[in-house]
Formats: sequence, C-alpha cells, structure tokens
Amino acid sequence: MPKDEKKAARRHSLREDAVNLPNMLTMARVVMIPVVLWLMWQQTPVTNFWATIVYSLAAVTDFVDGYLARKMGLTSILGNFLDPLADKLIVLATLVMMVELGHVPAWPVIIIAGRELSITALRTIAISEGVVIAASRGGKDKTAVQMVALVALILHDTYVLDWGFYKAAVDLNAVGLGLLYLSVFFAITSAGEYISLFVAAVEAKEKRERELLAAEEAFEAAPTGASDS
Repeated sequence: MPKDEKKAARRHSLREDAVNLPNMLTMARVVMIPVVLWLMWQQTPVTNFWATIVYSLAAVTDFVDGYLARKMGLTSILGNFLDPLADKLIVLATLVMMVELGHVPAWPVIIIAGRELSITALRTIAISEGVVIAASRGGKDKTAVQMVALVALILHDTYVLDWGFYKAAVDLNAVGLGLLYLSVFFAITSAGEYISLFVAAVEAKEKRERELLAAEEAFEAAPTGASDS
C-alpha cells in the first residue's frame, strides 16, 4: 500500500485528532473570534484595521487547514465538524456585532443566519440518509463575496485613494453593505441549489435501492435449476 494511502487508512483517536495541525488551526480560528469582536467594539480606525488583519488571518486558516488535512492524510470526523462550525461562528458573530454597532441592518443578518442553519440541518439529514451534498457553485460565490464584504465592513471608515493624478474618497462601509446585499442574493439562490442537490441525491439513492431490491427478487424468483442448464 502506498504511503499516502496508509496515512489515510490509519484511524486516529479523538485526542490525536484534537491536537493535529489542521484541527489546531481550526480551533485557533474560533479563539480569534473574541479578539475580532473586541477590536471592532473600540470603533477606531486603528482597531478596525487590526480587527481586519485578525479576521483575514482567520479566513486564511480556513484554506490552510483543509489543504493540510488532505495533504497530510489527517482528515477526521472532528475536523469535518469543527471546520464549518468555525466558519459560521466567526461570520455570524462578526455580523451580529455590526448590527449592534449600527453598521449594518438586522434583516440581511437574519437571512444569512437562517440560511446557514437551514443548510446545516439539510446536510445533517443527508448524512443520516447516507447522502453527501457537495458544495454548490452558488455557495462558493456566496462565501467569496461575503468574505470581501466583511473585510470592507470591519474597516468601516472612509479612505481617500490617491493615484497621483486622481483622488477618490471611498466609503468602505457603503461598499461592504453593497457586497453584503449581493451575498444575501447568493445565499438565497445557493440554498435553492442545495435543496435541488439534496432531492436529486435522495431520489438517486432510492432508485438504486429499488433496482437492487428488484434484482434480488428476480434472482430469488428464478427457477432453481436455471443455473444448472
């Protein structure tokens, strides 16, 4: 057996999973949440800048931990649970703080939170049915737009961009709000995609089960001597 396959085949204890590098990075992302929120609460350009840095580092770990888990053969049940949980916690906690600070209205945050909870529940049901729902394109677009929106919203202030021949004042909170509304659109449409994928996957599973049952019944109904002729 190749070395990589041996790594993948090896079963890890929960303790080993908790201290492996990818899962430690994921847990570090959770630890960063109160740091981001505290910095945002100060509402100064300097603390907003550092909140953006910490949030961006957390976003980077989201890509790094998944890559390392696959590369090092350290994918685990604990990691599969923690990774999406950490993503949702930092996004929703940051958005709730922005509502408290008056930087964003409550309604897009309610829609995003409802969507995340609904899709998580749908995936849980799918897993219980032995069905895996892959991430949809709309879901990936939502995540990308949402990430940029949050960076702009955390920076919040108006900055003057000077290209030498042209100066422009950019209200990053307004930019972030526009992108957040766009992410709400992607959140709703991608939720529809996930529901369609779930229905299609369940129907395909049921079809395979019916075909297998029909084949077994046909085999049992076949004459006993048919295989001897």
